[in-house]
Amino acid sequence: MDIRVNDAFRTGSRGDVDSRYAWLRLTAAVVTCTIGNVGLWAYVVALPTVQADFGVSRAEASLPYTLTMIGFALGGVLMGRLTDRLGIMPPIMISAVALGVGFVSSAFAPNLLLFALAQSLLGFLGCSALFGPMMADISHWFIQRRGAAVAIAASGSYLSGAIWPPIEQHFIDAFGWRHTFIGIGIFCVVTMLPLAFAFRRQAPLHERPPTPAQIRGMERPLGFSPNMLQALLGVAGLACCVAMSMPQVHIVAYCADLGYGPAVGANMLAILLGLGIVSRVGSGLIADRIGPIATLLIGSTAQGVALTLFMGFNGLTSLYVISALFGLFQGGIVPCYALIVRDYFPPKEAGTRVSIAIMATVFGMALGGWMSGAIFDLTGSYRAAFANGIAWNVLNAAIALWLLMRSGWQPRKERLAPA
Repeated sequence: MDIRVNDAFRTGSRGDVDSRYAWLRLTAAVVTCTIGNVGLWAYVVALPTVQADFGVSRAEASLPYTLTMIGFALGGVLMGRLTDRLGIMPPIMISAVALGVGFVSSAFAPNLLLFALAQSLLGFLGCSALFGPMMADISHWFIQRRGAAVAIAASGSYLSGAIWPPIEQHFIDAFGWRHTFIGIGIFCVVTMLPLAFAFRRQAPLHERPPTPAQIRGMERPLGFSPNMLQALLGVAGLACCVAMSMPQVHIVAYCADLGYGPAVGANMLAILLGLGIVSRVGSGLIADRIGPIATLLIGSTAQGVALTLFMGFNGLTSLYVISALFGLFQGGIVPCYALIVRDYFPPKEAGTRVSIAIMATVFGMALGGWMSGAIFDLTGSYRAAFANGIAWNVLNAAIALWLLMRSGWQPRKERLAPA
């Protein structure tokens, strides 16, 4: 039986849950994340230009992105703990300052090593509050539409990836990557600091005492110990994002290598991430009906299909179509981990446990981004890198299927029906 933690009264008032205020807070979250998560995508667009500027190999040029993702993963846990204690407002203010410092420092870096260290700051303190901790915060304000709300909050990162790449590429072409990075850093500071005050109200943690059945469910979620389930979600998240990273991190460089140019790759990335928003919102609505584990399995299977298509076609039109499909297929995967955590762990642990689950997915993006660059250097093409991604995707789908079988799955509408 699937037993969820009952937190309908966690805000102390029914009027706060799924309320107008909750939706306004969600809107502010999407805007803030759209601005701040440029720290995750800026280097993806600038990679070919920075590589040429520093005169390094593709694997070496992938190091800054890897360090950004590692910093993002570790910082997410720190910011998650801070969110559990103080609310999301202080982490957002830290994020704004760190983005300004990180981008300006990157612009003045004289070599790749110092540039990579500055990029790691963007991940560790700049963007880490704007994904896992933000999803955890938003999850406290919704019950009936939690899946959709969390997915919308998570879409801020993809909306950032859809809006920023073409803008950034335009300014890189016009002014160079260094001046562009300075401008981005200043913009983040002057916009995000005022937005942080929209989150000054902290979600209270008053809730109905759990029933004995709910206590048992929290002690042995899906028949595992809590830490074992957390570990399985971590392995699944790592695997899915190693697979996911190949197109997301290297599509600009891939298009440049095929002779289509980095601008075409930036457009494909924008399409991929833009449709990823549709995927995330749609997956959230689906998760509200069938549950996040079943939704995770569907997304993982579809992502594997898209990766296989990348191996078979590299024409310009084909790549646009496959990039669009990839965005539609994979966008809803990562928010499912946050929803699974909220279903099977106590609400007071949400910020920390969601951030740990997201940390694993970010490590997967970092590992996959580096692995794809290293495989390219060894083979001279990305075909083997796509095959590597497919293998990791199979592991993710296998774990999702196992968890689904252990959950005694049935549609959420029936599972949440009153006794």
